Amino acid sequence: MVSFPSWKYPWSLVVAIGLLLILASAIHMFLSPIFPSSLDFFGARQNSASCAPFNASSDHGRTERWDDVEWGARFPADSHGAVTYRGAPWKAEIGRWLSGCGSALATVQVVENIGGKSCQNDCSGRGVCNRELGACRCFHGYDGEGCTKKLELNCNLPVSPEQPFGSWIVSICPAYCDTTRAMCFCGQGTKYPNRPVAEACGFKINLPSQPGGPKVTDWTKADFDNIFTTNGTKPGWCNVDPEDAYASKVKFKEECDCKYDCLVGQFCEIPTVCSCLNQCSGRGHCRGGFCECDRGYYGIDCSVPSSISPIQEWPEWLRPATVDLHDKAPTSSDLLTIKAVVKKKRPLIYVYDLPPEFNAHLLEGRHFKFECVNRIYTDKNRTLWTDQLYGSQMALYESILASPYRTMNGEEADYFYVPVLDSCIITRADDAPHLRMKEQKGLRSYFTLEFYKRAYDHIVEHYPYWNRSSGKDHIWFFSWDEGACYAPTQIWNSMMLVHWGNTNSKYNHSTTAYWADNWDQIPSFKRGNHPCFDPAKDLVLPAWKRPQPRAIWEKLWARPRTERTTLFYFDGNLGPAYENGRPEDTYSMGIRQKLAEEFSSTPNKEGKLGRQHIANVTVTSVRSSKYYDDLASSIFCGVLPGDGWSGRMEDSMQQGCIPVIIQDGIYLPYENVFNYKSFAVRIQEDDIPNLIKILQQFTETEIDFMLANIHQTWQRFLYRDSVLLEAQRQKNLFSVEDDWAVEFSKLEEDDAFSTFIQVLHYKLHNDPWRQDLAQTRKDFGLPNFCLKRTH
Repeated sequence: MVSFPSWKYPWSLVVAIGLLLILASAIHMFLSPIFPSSLDFFGARQNSASCAPFNASSDHGRTERWDDVEWGARFPADSHGAVTYRGAPWKAEIGRWLSGCGSALATVQVVENIGGKSCQNDCSGRGVCNRELGACRCFHGYDGEGCTKKLELNCNLPVSPEQPFGSWIVSICPAYCDTTRAMCFCGQGTKYPNRPVAEACGFKINLPSQPGGPKVTDWTKADFDNIFTTNGTKPGWCNVDPEDAYASKVKFKEECDCKYDCLVGQFCEIPTVCSCLNQCSGRGHCRGGFCECDRGYYGIDCSVPSSISPIQEWPEWLRPATVDLHDKAPTSSDLLTIKAVVKKKRPLIYVYDLPPEFNAHLLEGRHFKFECVNRIYTDKNRTLWTDQLYGSQMALYESILASPYRTMNGEEADYFYVPVLDSCIITRADDAPHLRMKEQKGLRSYFTLEFYKRAYDHIVEHYPYWNRSSGKDHIWFFSWDEGACYAPTQIWNSMMLVHWGNTNSKYNHSTTAYWADNWDQIPSFKRGNHPCFDPAKDLVLPAWKRPQPRAIWEKLWARPRTERTTLFYFDGNLGPAYENGRPEDTYSMGIRQKLAEEFSSTPNKEGKLGRQHIANVTVTSVRSSKYYDDLASSIFCGVLPGDGWSGRMEDSMQQGCIPVIIQDGIYLPYENVFNYKSFAVRIQEDDIPNLIKILQQFTETEIDFMLANIHQTWQRFLYRDSVLLEAQRQKNLFSVEDDWAVEFSKLEEDDAFSTFIQVLHYKLHNDPWRQDLAQTRKDFGLPNFCLKRTH
């Protein structure tokens, strides 16, 4: 018989305590899925179900690396069947991960200042006036107060008797050089003066010295006959009538083609829409990448109204608003500044309006229309999506600019986005004399570092926001192959968005095989000694992938296990042992080569297959014409590096194939916030010979779990928001929607941009440095109840 102590308390008190316990249990039951306990950039707790109190001092500054983690302890077996965001379970009825502090409901009132400042000479018709700053954004080739200064941006480097047009550079020109853009055209005196003469078109082509050899361009000898002649049977490029050429009545130089944006057709004879950020939001004209805004609007995408813009035409991110027209009288030619009170949800993002040299000029002056953009336009002005993996930078930028999370009130902002288009900088390095890399030793990485450093200098000089957190609330996007490895030391406190999450725990040096991108030679006082990626503050984002409507309507991502007959699949460059393989042994850090040595299903140059080749394993260097079908017909798909990151993780997720990651110490998209164990496999590089044995050990139940979790997650690897923004623009122009617009409109789960915002929201309420800052700055804008953990 068990005796219990006698409690002498009033029944009313006992009832009250009981009710409190019931209430606490109910709150815990219903709120714990929404307010995760281990969703923590600064080191997840070993027990993902733990609700231990938050201890900022113990977590602060702790850097987590994937190879230091005991996966079984962090993600126990009972969570293996659910996609989790650091312990926050997926809720089908919610459809997304949340990060607490009323993210689903809470709104704040933000005062947005609608500027009315004027610019000198209204920018002389050569730029757009920023009505907030009273400063001009000048078109390519113009500068100075009021854009009154015309620049001379030459096409050619200094000439010599041996090199009458200078040494080779992308802009090299034997014809007319437009010195506002350093771009080559036919010029006056020809039948088609505005027809481009891009690169090899204007120079002699030496035929192969042996059968099957390459043609070689001689950059010292202009090909005047083939570009300028008016011979009736073989007119030069600048005089060819398109109709005659299409009818095969005349011949023309095959090296000539239409590379510049805004023109299509074999002879650049059809003007078309150019590619701009958000296509100037319907409030301006896109001139090769630079938005020439309508009166009353400004910004890189003409999305910012001024005080002379009709209120009913303001963009959606400024609605609904309560407008206060009362302000002190303006001076000189300035107009009243309008204060608009707008209800918004955090996180609030301020986007710097950087000088156009960091973004719009790089788009406007590009010599190859496909560079660094995710779309161009056809002769009918329909959207043509590109395969540029670096198009993610443009996609994210567009989404931020059009987002309801955007604010022009820097004092109220939670984050500051610095829009440097490094995807354009590094592709355009050495494009023209004004983009030479002589001082940077010919290194594109070093050249790009200098661009970021200049952007940092600009915002520190012209804006007051950097010093309030030493840049920790600033966001920079490094899209190139090795991510933020070459970030200047001054900005390393900030959050870096990258595609290459190298913690440098194994590869503590540049991993690219392309010498011009190598960052090992950058002086240490420029770069500092930071890693390429810090999982405590940075984020790996997915690469851009061209919308594939067929893959959506056929649901390749949901193809069942029974139709996946290939055990393991990888299709890509396998290095120097294979035809057309990269010649460098250091390509892919040698990882693809090791995989091929063991499992290649196509012969190498010596006619040999992989040592362990088996029938249901495909490792090939021959690009399949049914690549996406092959992925969707496989259970496991290889995710291996190229020159840094590659797009194979996105390919796997979007076709529903379980990613097999083979790259030690390097994070994949969202890997520092997602439970990768629930939908991916990580293999150590040293275990490559055991790859198939490891994969064969997974049970059908485990495979089904992972495939099901990919179904829940794959849309987070799509930039659907940017695609739908374009779909809406096209819908306003055409009565019939393209297939990609129809199919993407059917998708409903969170995409890459939604995931990015959710991560920012979580960090907003959980970064220890921000909580410390908020306690000392009562006007910081963070709600008081968010200064403590809610669990």
